[in-house]
Amino acid sequence: METRSQWGTRAGFILAAVGSAVGLGNIWRFPTVAYENGGGAFLIPYLFALLTAGIPLLILEFTIGHKYRGSAPLSYRRMNKKTEFVGWWAVIIAFVISTYYSVIIAWAMSYSVFSFNLNWGSSTGDFLIGDYLQRTVEPGQIGNFVPGVLIPLLLVWIIVLGVLFKGVKKGIEIANRIFIPALVIIFLIIVIRAITLPGAIDGLEAFFTPDFSKIGDPEVWVAAYGQIFFSLSIAFAIMITYSSYLPKKSDITNNAFITGFGNSSFEILAGIGVFGILGFMAMQSGLPVSEVVESGVGLAFIVFPEIINQFPGMNALFGFLFFASLVLAGLTSLMSITETYVAGLVDKFNITRTKAVLFGGGVAALISLLFATQGGLYFLDVADYFINQFGVALMGLIEVVLIAWILRELKNLKEHANGISDIKLGAWWTVCLSVITPIVLGYMMFKLFKLNILREFVGENNTTGNYEGYTDTFILWGGWAVAIGALVVGIILALTKWKKPSAVEEEELKKEAQ
Repeated sequence: METRSQWGTRAGFILAAVGSAVGLGNIWRFPTVAYENGGGAFLIPYLFALLTAGIPLLILEFTIGHKYRGSAPLSYRRMNKKTEFVGWWAVIIAFVISTYYSVIIAWAMSYSVFSFNLNWGSSTGDFLIGDYLQRTVEPGQIGNFVPGVLIPLLLVWIIVLGVLFKGVKKGIEIANRIFIPALVIIFLIIVIRAITLPGAIDGLEAFFTPDFSKIGDPEVWVAAYGQIFFSLSIAFAIMITYSSYLPKKSDITNNAFITGFGNSSFEILAGIGVFGILGFMAMQSGLPVSEVVESGVGLAFIVFPEIINQFPGMNALFGFLFFASLVLAGLTSLMSITETYVAGLVDKFNITRTKAVLFGGGVAALISLLFATQGGLYFLDVADYFINQFGVALMGLIEVVLIAWILRELKNLKEHANGISDIKLGAWWTVCLSVITPIVLGYMMFKLFKLNILREFVGENNTTGNYEGYTDTFILWGGWAVAIGALVVGIILALTKWKKPSAVEEEELKKEAQ
């Protein structure tokens, strides 16, 4: 068994943690969520959610990883042998996400090249679906490989696995020291250009003008907690894995606050940039800002290319910078996601890091090829919906209920964090994790299951009642099977025997965990 890796510096760990948290969702999800839930007023429940769920959960996962010195499966096993499957479940969720997240980064790579000649033309939606993704098959059908997606996808995996081969200190840390400052600089340039565009003020007013009438709406608060939860890379093994590489004397609480506020600062910066640009588009189109607001893939690959076409100058440069920012944000997140199962394989099977990267990363890369086909967008859409809604959210709920209510480990973890941190945890932390977070996550899950039951029996505007009107067969195998399969595989891996390290190494690990 190799000696456990460590971060070279505290800054290296924080940059890696922030790099994991800052991903595509910060740029294309947060601005729209904030706008639709009260604009500037949304920052009140958003900051409240950060302080009562986001940072407490970060502290929890940082402490678990640091105290038990292992990947998520090993850390959960050392906490209680019966809970190892929870760690593997989180790891498999991360594995599934890595298979399609890599493809979206590949799209951004392609679009950064398209920017130089504005290859997407005037009909950006038709270009994305028809010319670029070549979606000519029905949901559930695979079709042929799409070279424009396949080639950059292979490049994405070469970069990520190349970094992971180098290890924690010489690979992940160095990559984040380059990528994160570059991302911030590029996005600052984007924001400065955005706010100087004609009509940008209208977009910023739409984004920041507070609608305090929405503060009393429980759904707005749930949206705030949901944004914080999904934004911080919580509950799919990343932060436990990263913190397991920290030195014994590490200020866990401070690290969590820096990571949490660093991620939120970038989200607000992204909101300024995105809505400055949407304000320009609204003015050019003669429409109110509310009619040009979009999120997700539609915002990044349809709306933004359309806006770039209308830029008064330097269209190619701005397009390249925007899509380069997506690539950098995506790569830092994908590295952290992939590291979760690399670390799990190293710990469980006592193999070298090189073998774990080759096997784990290699299998993920092979599966990701499915999303580089003509039917790939359908598979990506349904897998993302089900694994995020019924994987990550449910995993987070089970994590806090298990640790706070069943194992009753909060006291031990709090003592560990307080023993090495400047900011001491008190009743605030315990109440947040044992009461507030479980209630909010429980309500979120109730809403999700209720929504899907309504879809099934009411149907609304689609023929099947399923998500996006997909067929029962496609929803079963492309959606539910993926979400449920993550749990099943996690249980199987937990039941697999550990290939233990030598007695001396095991004794040292036990001492470290005490």
